Amino acid sequence: MTNQEIAKILDDAAKYAKAVPQMAAVNRMTLTDAYLIQRQSITLREQRGEQITGYKMGFTSKAKMEQMGVHDLIWGILTDAMAIEENEIVDLKRWIHPRAEPEIAFRVSKDIKKQLTLEELPEYLDAMAPALEIIDSRYENFKFSLEDVVADNCSSTGYVMGDWQKLDREITDLKMDLIVNNVVVESASSSAILENPLQSVVELSRLASGAGLTVKKGHIILAGAATAAQFLEKEKQVAVQIEKLGEVGFRTK
Repeated sequence: MTNQEIAKILDDAAKYAKAVPQMAAVNRMTLTDAYLIQRQSITLREQRGEQITGYKMGFTSKAKMEQMGVHDLIWGILTDAMAIEENEIVDLKRWIHPRAEPEIAFRVSKDIKKQLTLEELPEYLDAMAPALEIIDSRYENFKFSLEDVVADNCSSTGYVMGDWQKLDREITDLKMDLIVNNVVVESASSSAILENPLQSVVELSRLASGAGLTVKKGHIILAGAATAAQFLEKEKQVAVQIEKLGEVGFRTK
C-alpha cells in the first residue's frame, strides 16, 4: 500500500472506532514513512475542518525507550477536535481501547522555529497546566511497532487541561497522581518526564526544527506521561492532581 492509503485506513479507524491490523512490517514502513503517514492523516482531518492546536511527546521515560528499542522521543499532533472540556461526560464508544495518562501542558508564547535550550524556554513559553491525555491505538489488541505507533499519530486521541498558570521553572519533582473515583491508581514524580518536563519542550524544538516545522504561538505541548496509562471504564471520574498546578478531570459513560 502507499503511504496515502495507509493514512486513509488509520484515519477511518480513528473516525469510526474500528481497530485495524498492524501495517508497518507488511508494508516495510520506515520511521520517515511513519511520520509522513502521520502528517497525511492529520491533513485529512484538516480537510474536515479540524485545526492543529499543538503537539504531544512520547517515550519521555528512559524505561519506555529501552522497552521499544529506540533512543529518541516521538511526537504526535493535537487538533481542536481532540479537546475535552474539564468535567465533560465522555462517551467511551467514540474510542476503541482508550487509556488516560497524567501530563503537564505548556503554552507557547512565541513561534518556535529552532532548537531551544532550557535557558531560552521562558522566552517561548508563558504558562503551564495540569493535563490528561487520552491515548487510543487504532491497532488490534493495542499492539504495535515503533513505526506503527508513529503513523497512528502516537496513539493520541484526546486531552483535557486545567487552568493555565504562570510558567514555573522549578517543576522537576512535583507529585503527580492519577485518580479514578477518588482513588489514586498511579503516582509518580514529574522527574519521570525526562527528569524535567521542560526538557520535553527542548526535545520537541529539536525534532520539529529538524522536520522543518514551526511550533506556533498559542500551541500547547503535552510533555509526556509521568505514569503508566490507566484503561478507561464506563461511569468513572478520572482526574490528575499535580503539586503546585492543581487538578483537572472528566467523566466517562
